[in-house]
Amino acid sequence: MAQIDYKEYIEVNPDIRFGKPVIKGTRITVYDVLQWLASGMTHEEIIDDFPQLSETQLLACLAYAANKERVIKVA
Repeated sequence: MAQIDYKEYIEVNPDIRFGKPVIKGTRITVYDVLQWLASGMTHEEIIDDFPQLSETQLLACLAYAANKERVIKVA
């Protein structure tokens, strides 16, 4: 399975949610999605609650977080 290019689905715009990374075309932040997943919600439950989202967009949020973790520099 190929890695999702999160840049196709995630954007940072200072005019939307104070510049936090959001799913393109929405005001839903990557943080929101990660919190829902961390609280135990399934992908299906999230999509049921937010039908404008797709499975690919949820996976893009995870790919964004994984990339962010990979590039964190330790002092």
